[in-house]
Amino acid sequence: MPFLTPSPDHHPSRRRWLATALAGLGAAAAVLPAAAHGPTRQKVVETISIDAPADAVWARIKAFDALKDWHPAVAESPADKGSSVGSVRTIKLKDGGQLVETLEAFNDAQRRYSYRLKDGGALPVTNYTSTLTVTPDGDAKSTVEWRGAFYRGHPNNDPPPDRNDEAAVAAVTGVYKAGLQNLKQLAEKK
Repeated sequence: MPFLTPSPDHHPSRRRWLATALAGLGAAAAVLPAAAHGPTRQKVVETISIDAPADAVWARIKAFDALKDWHPAVAESPADKGSSVGSVRTIKLKDGGQLVETLEAFNDAQRRYSYRLKDGGALPVTNYTSTLTVTPDGDAKSTVEWRGAFYRGHPNNDPPPDRNDEAAVAAVTGVYKAGLQNLKQLAEKK
């Protein structure tokens, strides 16, 4: 009967060779992910409570070109199409650095806008996106959330200290905290 005759694939030496080859592949596969590991997406979320109505706070920050009016590090922030989706904002920092961002979403009713960094020379990040949102906290208070996601500035393994994950997170956190603190002081002035 032909179905009882062992096929050449079931020969004991072939099975040993196949088992050895598969074991070797498994060991190689276990090492590959560690060697090929690149950067992981980082996230920063900063919030601040402000003793001012959400509409008043939103009115202060909603214009895409208004960053210069409330962020202490920004000297200029012109936007070529105002707060229209697709508008490009060129931020000139007081220390001489520059950033170029594109407005990706704007929702006046929800007091929110999102943007993407096109050229982040002044920040040690790549593929950076961010959303700024103002929500009411009762009638006289509001919460502002600044949320960002990005990769470190150096895409390969073993980044230099000034372009690694820690440097990227620290830089973005610093930008958000400084901006939100200044916004709070401006919005709460009587």
